[in-house]
Amino acid sequence: MYELIILSLLMRHPLHGYLLARIINDISGPVAKLSNGTLYPLLTKLEHAGLIAAAPLDSDAPLHDRPARTFLLTEAGRARLHQLLMDTNANQGDYGRIFRYKVAYFYLVSAKERLHLIQHYINYCQTHILYFSAEAEDLVFEHERAGHVAVDAAFLEYTDDMMQHQIRQWQGELAWAVRLRDREHARMEKENSG
Repeated sequence: MYELIILSLLMRHPLHGYLLARIINDISGPVAKLSNGTLYPLLTKLEHAGLIAAAPLDSDAPLHDRPARTFLLTEAGRARLHQLLMDTNANQGDYGRIFRYKVAYFYLVSAKERLHLIQHYINYCQTHILYFSAEAEDLVFEHERAGHVAVDAAFLEYTDDMMQHQIRQWQGELAWAVRLRDREHARMEKENSG
């Protein structure tokens, strides 16, 4: 996920490591923080892979005035960014969060590709809704079948509440994805008619 975010940020303009970390931490939320121990080895790895490059330093600047090392996105990095944006198979367990990052960079892919990604996410949300709905039904069925002996009633209550909460969250994600799809269709219709 961090590779996607770093490459997408560098797509806009060159940045130094400190600013990359600050932006990533700002968009990650109040709890998840990217450490320097994670960021700088990743930047080194991306640089060795030819996906990013260090901007040339001003050789005339005194050593104490030299700016922080600034990174640029290479052509190979642009190709890798596109590949990461279009990937719908990696990190399935965390794909909801990854999709939200991808949406900010939809302007980098074609309308057809955006629709593909949105439809995939709609299916992803529907799968989660169906899964948690079926699991909640199975939990109640097993509780009734066991005659209230094998499963504690409090456990059933809290577990069902958690599953219903999951369903509502995924329904919210689904509604958002449908709005994205509808907006994309409207944009395409406007472009085709104008």
